Parts: sequence; C-alpha cells; structure tokens
Amino acid sequence: MNKNDLFRAFSDVDDDILARSEAAAPRRKKTVFRKWSVIAACMVLAASLFGIALAAEEKEYRKAAAFFEENGLSMEGLSRQEVKEVYRDITTRCFTYGKTAEILEQSVPGFEISQRKSTPEEVAALRKKNAWRHEQSKAMVSYQIERQAKWDENLDREVVEKSILTCYRDSDLLWTAEFNDIYVTDSIFTSAGTAVWGYNDNDRWSGEDPYCCVLARVDESGNILWQRQLDSQGVSFVLDNEDGTWAVLGGADSRYLCLSQYDTDGNKLSSGKADVGEKVIWDVVRLSDGYLVQLGNRLAGETARLVKLDQEGNLIAYFTYEGEDCDYYFTNMMEYGGRVYLSAYAMPKPAGRDRIMEYVRAKENWKIANEESFGFLRDEELTSVVRDNYKAVLLLCNPDGGAAQTFYTVEGSMGGELRVNDAGELAWHVYSVVDTYYSPCTSFFSIGGTCQMFCYTFDEGGTLIRQEETGETKSYLK
Repeated sequence: MNKNDLFRAFSDVDDDILARSEAAAPRRKKTVFRKWSVIAACMVLAASLFGIALAAEEKEYRKAAAFFEENGLSMEGLSRQEVKEVYRDITTRCFTYGKTAEILEQSVPGFEISQRKSTPEEVAALRKKNAWRHEQSKAMVSYQIERQAKWDENLDREVVEKSILTCYRDSDLLWTAEFNDIYVTDSIFTSAGTAVWGYNDNDRWSGEDPYCCVLARVDESGNILWQRQLDSQGVSFVLDNEDGTWAVLGGADSRYLCLSQYDTDGNKLSSGKADVGEKVIWDVVRLSDGYLVQLGNRLAGETARLVKLDQEGNLIAYFTYEGEDCDYYFTNMMEYGGRVYLSAYAMPKPAGRDRIMEYVRAKENWKIANEESFGFLRDEELTSVVRDNYKAVLLLCNPDGGAAQTFYTVEGSMGGELRVNDAGELAWHVYSVVDTYYSPCTSFFSIGGTCQMFCYTFDEGGTLIRQEETGETKSYLK
C-alpha cells in the first residue's frame, strides 16, 4: 500500500474565489487628449492593476498558510508559490503538483505496530475455543428483542402483535417490557433509562405513513414512561447527550439526514436536516460541539465518508477518506484528547473480499479439473491469503478540518472498538485473524475462522504506551 495514498482526508473547503478587479472601460470622449495625458493614465492604470494583483496574491498566500497551520502541514523549504500550489492541489483534490504527496507524507506520520504471531499450538487451542461464547456483550447492560406476530384480516398478512424487550445486567435478568403493535428495532441504555425505537407495523403496511417511527423511554424497572410517534423521521441512532436530552438521528427520505433533540419527557426541542444524497447511516459519535456521522453507499463504492453536524442538525463539514489502492471500512469512532479517533480496516482495491474468493474459487476449480476429492485448500494457506488482505487502521484526526494527523496500522487485522479505560487512557481493540477455514455449504458465510483480540493503549497526546493480548477471541465470518 502506497503511503502517499494512504489517507486523503480533508473537509470540504468553501469555494471562496479570490477577489478579482474588473476595470470599467471608460466611455470614449470626443475630446482629443494630448500624448502625455494618455501615457500618464496608462501608468496610473498599470500601477493600480499591479497593486490589485499583489493584494490578491497576498490574500491567497495568507489563506494557504492558514490552511497549512490548521492541518499541521509543514511549509519548511517551500517558496510562497509552492505553498499556494500545494494548497490548490489539496483543496481541489486534483493532486497535480509534484510536491503535494511529499508534503502529505512528511506531515502525516504513520506507525506500523508489529504483532506477535501465534504458534501452531496456540492456533490449535484457539480452534477448540467456542468463539461464539466470547462474543456475548461485555457491557454492563444488554438487551434481547423478541417479536410475536398476528394475522391482520384487512392487510391479509402477518403483522407484529407485540415486541418484547428484555434487559440484562451481565447475565442477570433486570426487566421485561412489552410494546403492542410496535416492531422494536433497537434500544440503548442512557443516563435517563432505556431509549427504545421502532415503528408501528400496522401503519407501515397500510401505507398511511411511510415512516411511522416510534420513540419510547423505559425506566429501570421496565415501566414504559412514554411513547411518541415521530413526524416524518426515521430513527437509526439515539445518543445520550448526558444533559437530560437525547439526540435522535435518522432519515426523512432517501436524501436527507435528520437530527432532532428531545428531552427525556419526549418533548421535541429542535429539529434540522441536511442533504447528504443517497446514503445510509452506519455510525455516529457525539463531539464536544456537535456530532460526527459515518455515511456509506456500498452500491456506489463509498465506504469512508463522514459528515459533521452542529447541535441543530446543520451540515458543518464533509470528510472523505480514500486511497487509490485501498478501500477503508470504519468500525468505530470516538473523540479523545482534542482529536477524533477513527478505527477501521483497509482492504486492497478492487474489493479485498472478492480477491480472497477469487483465490478460493481458482483452487476449487483446480481440484475439479484434477479430480481431487480433498486437500485443495489448506486452512493455513487460506489464513495467509485472508491476512494479506486486511490491515487494521487507527486514524488520529483534526476534529475541525478532518485531516489525518497520525495513523497506526496492524497487518492481518481489523480495527475494532474504541473506549476510554478506568485510567482515562484510550484503548483500541484490534482483531488479528489467526485461523480460517472454507465453508462452501453454509448460507450466510463462505469463510469462517477465529480472530485473537489485542488491546493497544494511547495517552491523551496520541502516543502508543502499551499493548497486550487480551485472551479473548472473535469469530471471523465473511
């Protein structure tokens, strides 16, 4: 992977065009000027235009220098003209100037974290582990949703009669709440109890309201305190603002991203929307001055787009992270120490998973052509191919400009959860692929396996201070 192309992460820069002077052509007069008058006028005009050109050049340079400073780019050894050329390259995303890649490479330090390889004995022991058991939620509170259906004579189809939401702390049952006629899609624990959302299944199929989304609050004993139907807004995420309010994010239609603020009594406080095009919300994180939302459109090949919204839902910035030779898939986001941390994994273009499956099919075709009944693809060989197509990535970004300031990578792995530990340090969980197998007869995955979890710890300055093997595993299913 070419480091020059590893990350191009820049917020959309306004299209402020530098001021230009338009000299108004004076009307031709019938008066005959003397030669010295014409010369004097030309000299005045030339001086005026020269002054305007100097002012425009100075304005562009100041703007370019401010951009360099904001995004941590070094101007050392660059002339004024070179600073402007690099600035134009980055803001227009043309990258035609030779020094641009050099500046980016020097200014975005990258660190590759080496990882201890598991021994054959350790891999054999991991195979015996039940990876599914270790994937149960480690959170203090977890939820389980069960839905019961009934037949609707008017719609001539089954609809949801009720959704049953069960809450656990570790493995202990806390409470159960029932929502009649509501298809509960998700829930989250907040400082004001549990936020629950879904939609009215009867209304959804009747066509009266295409959204029919419902937001509810449940207390610590499982009592439904209130239930509200939202006006023309879908619900994808609910975030606890930790000030007695909830941020509700979803789509109003196929183009708009909606952000509404509700108090914990169910009253709407504000609402706004931004046109983001045909995108799906994948993740959202609360920032000190707004929200960072991950959007995507797999059909269009977009995997790494972020938008920054203010508290009212106005679009503040639009970030794109992409490389010429890799696709990036974000898995988690967090604000910490004045930076935004983005956990992801990179796969080579074209789609890394397709490359893996092409390799597997080529091996399978060889087996058929040679009439071999077994042994066409060893697990160790497949594991090596899978690891070659994954790289865990941690981006440390400027929360305002979106530019990557530092990045860390781990070969053969996938970036996972980000969280702040009890010591106030940032913990980055990384899943290292250690064992895989081909499973052509299963319906929901073709390659299965086991990942070993590593934890990398960072201080508030973004420096890696510790790494450890957690002993936990996670299944790999693709």
